[in-house]
Amino acid sequence: MTTTTITLNVNGKSVETTIEPRELLIHVLRDRLDITGPHIGCETSHCGACTVDIDGRSVKACTLFAVQAQGSDITTIEGLGDPDKLHVLQEQFKEHHGLQCGFCTPGMITRAHRLLQENPNPTEEDVRFGIAGNLCRCTGYQNIVKAVLAAASEINGAADKEATRESAA
Repeated sequence: MTTTTITLNVNGKSVETTIEPRELLIHVLRDRLDITGPHIGCETSHCGACTVDIDGRSVKACTLFAVQAQGSDITTIEGLGDPDKLHVLQEQFKEHHGLQCGFCTPGMITRAHRLLQENPNPTEEDVRFGIAGNLCRCTGYQNIVKAVLAAASEINGAADKEATRESAA
């Protein structure tokens, strides 16, 4: 069995692990690094439950060999917030009932985070298009869309307050 050692920056921490070159990133994250937020759903890239952010792009971790992520910055749901201080998207998903069973939620929130980085002021249509690669079997997406739009509004409101404060100083 051939192995190789890779270094990743996961959720702000540098980690080194030895893997087989054929291992998928989702399995390395979950099985070797104990990062269980990204879920294994379809293993064919259709559902988006495994969505993570790699070097500023949303990527389905079931479609990428871990060796391809060598040296990359990876953010999972665990890197967005924690139980004591939820990320605004996590808070808005909770507030707007944007989840039911929760299986798709980590990938959905991680994708929504990148969407708001790409488009800080999306329309409902932008959100629906932006999360189209992440499937939810429980909801009708309406509350997910509401949660993303509310998060965008909150983020933009905080940015507006900061800009006002800076201009007054």
